Amino acid sequence: MKFLYNSSSHFNLANMFTFVNITAGLMATYFITQNNFFVAIVLAWIGGAFDIFDGKIARKYNLSNEFGVQLDSFADFLSFVLVPVFLIFQSVYVINFSNMSMLLAAIVSIYYVISGLRRLIHFNIHTDVGEVDKFFTGVPTPLGAILLWLTYLGSSYDFLPAVSVITLMAIIGWSLNSKVKVPHP
Repeated sequence: MKFLYNSSSHFNLANMFTFVNITAGLMATYFITQNNFFVAIVLAWIGGAFDIFDGKIARKYNLSNEFGVQLDSFADFLSFVLVPVFLIFQSVYVINFSNMSMLLAAIVSIYYVISGLRRLIHFNIHTDVGEVDKFFTGVPTPLGAILLWLTYLGSSYDFLPAVSVITLMAIIGWSLNSKVKVPHP
């Protein structure tokens, strides 16, 4: 079990937490395809919890490595970009739109996915293993996901019309790569 505390191991403890995040994201995707949005959201939040702990464990036990940085970004892309966009697409756009409105919803969804991917790649290129800045520049993808979950809830409880969901998704997608400073927890 020494591999769990070996920073050069791809299966160290921090990365194992990231693998749970990936598993939760994949399972959430499946449940979205089944229109079981509640279970999908619970799984996404479980993935989010494991995302918080993987970084804390990596720093506490000095397990940070380049593989872990890349793995964490892959997990973030799945759990905090693809899952919330797919959830909103299935639960809001498919139900409320057709034709041109659906085309607009698809374009904004793709824009969000590309924005999230760009943000994660930019972060990986400009971060050093084991280093933590005091501020993020641009909204981090986990916070973007939380904002999308709130947007989803607003739509689910009829506070937000579907057109507002498209607008908010575009704004949140823009904020991922903006100059907004967000404190690092």
